[in-house]
Amino acid sequence: MGLGSKSELLSKIATNDKHGENSPYFDGWKAYDRDPFHPTKNPQGIIQMGLAENQLCFDLVEEWIRNNPKASICTPEGVNQFRDVAIFQDYHGLPEFRNAVAKFMCKIRGGRVTFDPDRILMSGGATGANELVMFCLADPGDAFLVPSPYYPAFNRDLSWRTGIQIIPFHTDSSNNFKITREALEAAYNKAQQENINVKGLIITNPSNPLGCTVDTETLKSLVSFINEKSIHLVCDEIYSATVFSSPSFVSVSEVIQEMECNRDLIHIVYSLSKDMGFPGFRVGIVYSYNDGVVSCGRKMSSFGLVSSQTQHLLAAMLSDDKFMGKYLAESSRRLGKRFNMFTKGVEKVGITCLPSNAGLFCWLDLKSLLKEKTFEGEMQLWRVIINDVKLNVSPGSSFHCVEPGWFRVCFANMDEDTVEIALKRIRAFVGKETEKPVKVKRWQCNLRLSFSSRRFDETVMSPHSPIPHSPLVPAT
Repeated sequence: MGLGSKSELLSKIATNDKHGENSPYFDGWKAYDRDPFHPTKNPQGIIQMGLAENQLCFDLVEEWIRNNPKASICTPEGVNQFRDVAIFQDYHGLPEFRNAVAKFMCKIRGGRVTFDPDRILMSGGATGANELVMFCLADPGDAFLVPSPYYPAFNRDLSWRTGIQIIPFHTDSSNNFKITREALEAAYNKAQQENINVKGLIITNPSNPLGCTVDTETLKSLVSFINEKSIHLVCDEIYSATVFSSPSFVSVSEVIQEMECNRDLIHIVYSLSKDMGFPGFRVGIVYSYNDGVVSCGRKMSSFGLVSSQTQHLLAAMLSDDKFMGKYLAESSRRLGKRFNMFTKGVEKVGITCLPSNAGLFCWLDLKSLLKEKTFEGEMQLWRVIINDVKLNVSPGSSFHCVEPGWFRVCFANMDEDTVEIALKRIRAFVGKETEKPVKVKRWQCNLRLSFSSRRFDETVMSPHSPIPHSPLVPAT
């Protein structure tokens, strides 16, 4: 009996490419990993500006840990709790942890809404939480509508293992990328005509990559829509405490208190990865108003429970009202300061970003630097920024944006000195471009392209490919 091909020996998941790693978003990370910036060891290396991580308040957390040694089972003061924490925990998680998370989620929303600790489900980070809720709500082949631009790894999180489809409906700069009922209705009706079973809508609020909160009227419109269609609404609210200027964050949990709707259709995904800067702790949360989702999700959480040691530590930290109040206020202040520092720095060379009030990034408008007003032109510019300017930024096409020339740039995962170096590189690059004899005209693009029409060979456009001669490449 002969051996089959390697692909025949493995599952369809193991052999397909639906994970989404063949994307410029992930390619930029790989380029950074090969040549990471260090102020003394590798000052000419690539600066990581593709990672939405919040490192601005680690000093506050470290101080709290030093002042609260009993919160850890790995200290002489807390070791007496070791046996209770180390033994098996059921799928519900530690009661004190669920209570603390519910309290923290309430605090972020200004106490305007409360959360039931018994509805809190755990998973391994927001990645696991998003997948968990998809497993509970949809079957393979079913679809969720998602407004674009959207987080590139949604393809992995929502559909790689679940088998569901993502159907983008597009927003554009004509109204600052605001979600419209018309675009949503059109996407839903088109899916119906193609006999696709739409099970729901998923949004990120505040938005990644836009850095904007979704306004109350839009949220009400979305809730009305899903209620009329009897489909689910999943709100990914993992950036809810990163708001640094008005308007304030409004959660879907607040909106449904003010209107009639079927609450069985409402689900919230949360995490401590962005608000607290703890992605390594792998704390993912699903909060559902649907009893069936809570029951099934709790069983499924056994595949990705948060470590009981992590739960134990965070239960104490999140329950410390005085500390959390100080942390949230200071985090907001520092994020606002960093946002202003970066945006004012690029404005010196005529670069602007989408007006935003939240998140760990800017949605930067680099259309004026495009050699060609196309996605190919965007990819060419991106490769120059990665390989010559030595900044890992993420092109808008990797977020499924319908307009070429937008880039997401993260600013909260580094210290001020590194931001200054990044700004100097950007200003030097743009300065050389604007000095070129061939004038590059600013332009406005309002392309409404279908998702399939924007496909490109991302292996060819990888930053690892040789760069052809281009007037965009600065002289060395």
